Amino acid sequence: MPSRLTACTVLASSVLLAGCSGPLSTLDPAGPAAASATHIWWGMFTVASVVLLVLCSLWWYAMRRSPSELSPTRQAQLERRWIVGGGLMLPMACIGVLLLFGIPAGQRMLPLPVDSREPLVIEVTGHMWWWQVEYPEQGIGLQNVLHIPVDHPVDIHLRSADVIHAFWVPRLAGKLDAIPGRTNVLRLQASQSGEFHGQCAEFCGAGHSHMHFRVIAHEANSFGDWIKEQGSDE
Repeated sequence: MPSRLTACTVLASSVLLAGCSGPLSTLDPAGPAAASATHIWWGMFTVASVVLLVLCSLWWYAMRRSPSELSPTRQAQLERRWIVGGGLMLPMACIGVLLLFGIPAGQRMLPLPVDSREPLVIEVTGHMWWWQVEYPEQGIGLQNVLHIPVDHPVDIHLRSADVIHAFWVPRLAGKLDAIPGRTNVLRLQASQSGEFHGQCAEFCGAGHSHMHFRVIAHEANSFGDWIKEQGSDE
């Protein structure tokens, strides 16, 4: 029966994970920050699956085993063991395993200083219900679209002109809130060229579902050409 339960669990997980794809999928990373988030997700999914299987197996064993005559002292000892093992040791072990790889993965997602090159700074301001995009060093202004170079760190300086929004490109990085009166910094980096979809991930009013944007990642030469083209258009 446990093997049958395991097979059913694996089959159900495969069916559910079949829907985790598409332009807004966090399980199809295209950058180092998104890859770190994906690793955290898979780690949590693995630990949760193992805990579920262990608990289901113990439940099945408790339902099927023959009752035994135990003294009250022995019953109290077993109860204490289950409380300490299942109520304290198991959660502490699971949390410890998750923190072991979750903390380093989370640190890699922070906008830390880069030794090799300076990050490209892009200022993004959330409005109801669109995104204002500015390149302060290049003097470029856009709406609802960002252009970034491949394999180059990009720091998104997030602000809001009205209510709380959340800037999220699932395939490139985690989400970060844009809060009125505050500037938050999100590190973005693409490891491949292409177009990536983003969405406001914080409910901000009637037009929230339409507050989406695009991130277009260029190869280094192509990004330089785009910068020159924007300058010639002014």
